[in-house]
Amino acid sequence: MTFKTRMKELRARYDLTQEDLARKVGVRRETILYLERGKYNPSLKLAHDVAKALKTTIDDLFIFEE
Repeated sequence: MTFKTRMKELRARYDLTQEDLARKVGVRRETILYLERGKYNPSLKLAHDVAKALKTTIDDLFIFEE
């Protein structure tokens, strides 16, 4: 299963850099980079924290494909 993400689009909406978002959720910038590229499957907690920081839901943030 792979997934796509709307993180970059939503970060832009709130004028956040990868570093800003990383600080908000307590991870390294590289983690945000890998999430945006679909190269890292987040834990449920991380997915929740990112969605909350971007004022959206996990379902709207991540699009899972089979």
